[in-house]
Amino acid sequence: MMDERTFWQTYRPTTPRQQAAAQVLQELALFTTLAPYDPLLIGTVPLDVDTCQSDLDVACHAPDLDTLGHVLVRAYGPYPDFELVRKRVRGVASAIGRFTWGGFAIEVFGQPLPVWAQYGVRHFLVEARLLALGGDPLRQAVRALKEAGIRTEPAFAQLLGLQGDPYERLWTLSFASTETLAHLLAQAGWAILGPPALSGG
Repeated sequence: MMDERTFWQTYRPTTPRQQAAAQVLQELALFTTLAPYDPLLIGTVPLDVDTCQSDLDVACHAPDLDTLGHVLVRAYGPYPDFELVRKRVRGVASAIGRFTWGGFAIEVFGQPLPVWAQYGVRHFLVEARLLALGGDPLRQAVRALKEAGIRTEPAFAQLLGLQGDPYERLWTLSFASTETLAHLLAQAGWAILGPPALSGG
């Protein structure tokens, strides 16, 4: 099975919106600026379930949130709509920088946890694996729910028939085997159309 890191090693922007996002990120030199923080592009755009309102999400490992905040203010403080927020997300201290550029809202999310241990990254990974198995029918169904105003994790939970907190359920599923995910999709009535999904962490 592919290692979960393979997604970013093999990801190539193909849709017009993905290509526009790649151009914006390059203009901003975002991944160069954030290189010390192991930045990963996550969220709906690389998954191709985005809507016109979807932002670009970048997860970072920031052992020192103050230092990350200073980097963001220095590099992107002059950009439109810039704000820097400090809060606890699911009990973990977090720094969140937001601004807009090139038609995209951009959010940089930092925690003192390795990126592979952050909820947003784990959710992204399992969503990528589910979409690899469920193919375009699942992708279109997720996008339709998002167009109706439902957030990504609740949309997946609804389509898979998951009960309880969708964020916790997807966190747990991010460690599941491909066989478990395929069985879950089949139980929910989805045909397994895609190639083998990324393996659990």
